[in-house]
Amino acid sequence: MKLSFNKMAATVLIGALTFSSCAKKLEDAYQNPNANVRQPVEQIFPSLIGSITGSSSAAGSAYGLCGDGLLIGRYIQFWGTYNTGTAANGTSQYDKMGGTTDASDNMGSMWAAHYYGMGQNLNRIVTWGTEEEKWDFVGAALALRAWTLFEAANEYGDIILRDAFNQDLQQFTYQGQAEIYDSVVSTCNSALSYLNRTDGNQNAANFTNSDFFFNKGDKGKWKKFVYGILARLYAYQHNKSTYQASQAYNYANLSCATNADNITAKFQNTGITGTMNYFGAGRGNVNNTNTGIRQSAFIADMMSGANPLVFTGVADPRRWYILRENPNGTFKGITPWLGTSGLVTADQPGSFSGTLYGSVGYLNPEGGRYIFRNDAEFPIMTASEMQFIKAEAALRMGDPTTARNDYINGISLSFDMLSTGFATNVPVANVITPATKAAYLADVNIVPASPAGMTLTRIMCQKYIAMYGWGIQDVWCDMRRYHYTNLDPATGQQVYPGFTPPSGSSLFSGNLGKLVYRCRPRYNSEYLYNIPALTAIGAYPTNNDYHTKETWFSQP
Repeated sequence: MKLSFNKMAATVLIGALTFSSCAKKLEDAYQNPNANVRQPVEQIFPSLIGSITGSSSAAGSAYGLCGDGLLIGRYIQFWGTYNTGTAANGTSQYDKMGGTTDASDNMGSMWAAHYYGMGQNLNRIVTWGTEEEKWDFVGAALALRAWTLFEAANEYGDIILRDAFNQDLQQFTYQGQAEIYDSVVSTCNSALSYLNRTDGNQNAANFTNSDFFFNKGDKGKWKKFVYGILARLYAYQHNKSTYQASQAYNYANLSCATNADNITAKFQNTGITGTMNYFGAGRGNVNNTNTGIRQSAFIADMMSGANPLVFTGVADPRRWYILRENPNGTFKGITPWLGTSGLVTADQPGSFSGTLYGSVGYLNPEGGRYIFRNDAEFPIMTASEMQFIKAEAALRMGDPTTARNDYINGISLSFDMLSTGFATNVPVANVITPATKAAYLADVNIVPASPAGMTLTRIMCQKYIAMYGWGIQDVWCDMRRYHYTNLDPATGQQVYPGFTPPSGSSLFSGNLGKLVYRCRPRYNSEYLYNIPALTAIGAYPTNNDYHTKETWFSQP
């Protein structure tokens, strides 16, 4: 592989000039854009924020969480495609837990975000910001480096760490996830040390302007973001003998505590698609012929009370915010690899953009709800999620009373986030009220009457609901560490009851009977230049079952 960020960057060749005086004048007027031309870190930093969900640039776009999330969301049955007849590397392949095959760049967005979208720009902010003693920018940049390292390692497993930005190399070896996790911890600690500094040439107004579409210059929120990364990192290792629930609990306790702390990506929405939410109508990603998504039966049943093993008989008031009703006015979903799944037309769920089940496009550019709008904030980390991390950790520490309190807080915060920030286009009759929220929390099918009734199933399923739509990669971490169908020791049923992975002919044939655990590295860098390293980790030839190799964090 040539460095992915080099390969993708625009190349400008300046011909040799005969007259040195002419050359000098041109060099002064037009500096080589590929040289290490110094720029103010304030002007570079916004590009990092743009690569969190789905970037937009002349050299490549859609790098970030969301492009891959549309496909990974099929693995965890957030949704499936309405059109199961799409070809290889179309959405139906992923509905069946298949990996990317052939010369496709699918599942490469997070890879590109780490190595190219942020990549050298982030490195320069750290270098130049350190020289200029702009510790706020240095700390925030390192926080983002920790985050992309963590997200990339969780998605791909083995990635390039040690020599990733060494421009003297043509090929690169991959490091294992254990080493990446150690690097994430170290980078988080470095980020915190800079964010805690009050000296140097920090300018709150400048940092706020550059950080306007993420944390708005709030260093306290940046630190909570870092603590949240650490909370996730320790929580995901629950299968290991070295796991300490107290680490996950304590870091989550230092992270987002209220919805005012939530870490969200924000959008200017000027009418230019690159300024819009990746899931909004303007960018056309969630309801077109190839990627049209519809909610799954798993989430619809949990939120409508139809799941016989969890939250049975309770209609969740939040369903009107995050799901879509069908023509009958009820909430049903599909089995991802089966399309309509035998539902009669009146029971087929509408699209997230508000059209009927089989209709693509957008009748109303702002007819969506929740995160499916052009200017909707996109959560990256929330207080509700942190409460559920605490609840799981407390239960594992043998403290069901604390687990129950954190569990209640997690649900409550989820309700409040939706009712205050995502009420647009929700039918007036179905708007959450204090009474509907209280009734839900008072139902013993939701919150057990005593701490003795607390289970992993309750916690993980409510966490799944609270993170629906946006927390795709991190819910996938949860489901993989529970190996999709692990049992809850308190109930003898699956931790995610009713979740049924594809099997037999419904499972992608290339899986060889196994479930999916990782994505392959990005095709348009690794598979063009880095074949020896790919072969060493088992990711080459192209169409093998590397995507079923279990990730390190989910193993004992």
